[in-house]
Amino acid sequence: MSAGHHHSHGHFPHSHHDRHGPNGHMPRNFSRAFALGIVLNSIYIIVEVIFGLLAGSVALLADAGHNLSDVLGLAVAWAGAELAKRPPSKRFTYGLGGSSILAALLNALFLLVACGAIAWEAVGRFHAPSPIASSTVVIVASLGIIINFGTAMLFIRGQKDDINIRGAFLHMMADAGVSAGVVVGGIIIYFSGLYWIDPLISLAIVGLIFWSTWGLLSEAVRMSLAGVPPGIDVEKVQEYLTSLPGVEAVHDLHIWPMSTSETAMTAHLVLPEGHPGKGFLAKVQIEMKARFSIHHITIQIELEDEEVGVCLTDCGRQAARAAK
Repeated sequence: MSAGHHHSHGHFPHSHHDRHGPNGHMPRNFSRAFALGIVLNSIYIIVEVIFGLLAGSVALLADAGHNLSDVLGLAVAWAGAELAKRPPSKRFTYGLGGSSILAALLNALFLLVACGAIAWEAVGRFHAPSPIASSTVVIVASLGIIINFGTAMLFIRGQKDDINIRGAFLHMMADAGVSAGVVVGGIIIYFSGLYWIDPLISLAIVGLIFWSTWGLLSEAVRMSLAGVPPGIDVEKVQEYLTSLPGVEAVHDLHIWPMSTSETAMTAHLVLPEGHPGKGFLAKVQIEMKARFSIHHITIQIELEDEEVGVCLTDCGRQAARAAK
């Protein structure tokens, strides 16, 4: 039995320590973006809390709480991205890329906790609405639109390829939208004097956060359970491998995320005529990268009699179980 692995130095030009994004490029370094985003949003949180208390606005305080969760989320995402850069070791042979998946999962959980806290406070305000300084609310929230949208733009180039970066991007875009909602609410209160609009805006904030978080949470959970990354069709991968010259069957096909930007695959190919030659595995590696954005590939070549032996063994076990 012979085996092929696309990280073999004798066959391929890159090393075990390479870190590729899903499009074949090295992931961008977002350290400065994370640092700037954390600093700007931390300053804005202080401003929101101060003026939220002075203006008596639960919407501003709710947005401050949401921004606090985003700062924590940015910190976690940054930590996950930095850990993912570390090379494999004897203890972690795949490296620490999986930490970026955990970071995305924690980000989603932070947002859900923020949803509960904001909703609790807003419902309480419905029973006892209090006057707010609407002009102050509008000014502070307008500043939030600028800061949050600007921070989101720092991550726009990486959010398509990395769920961890997308989590940071979505948080900031949601914040910009939330701040816009607070501005609208403040203007309505200024002209109408309807103070219950403030907690209503807070509940709208909750709905927006929950909606933007649910997709992130479900994808992060799937990736943490080694589910097939979105955008990869297992059946198409199976069809491609089966269509290769000399391949009679494909089994034990597994595809899973190594991190939020790297995907791995293993497969057994049954070739009755034996190994097709050195260029075969190189071609498969190139095609898997181009067609499916899968870069870490391990392929085991099996002869027909070996595959039959496996089938006979499995069939024998099944028959034994049935006899019992």
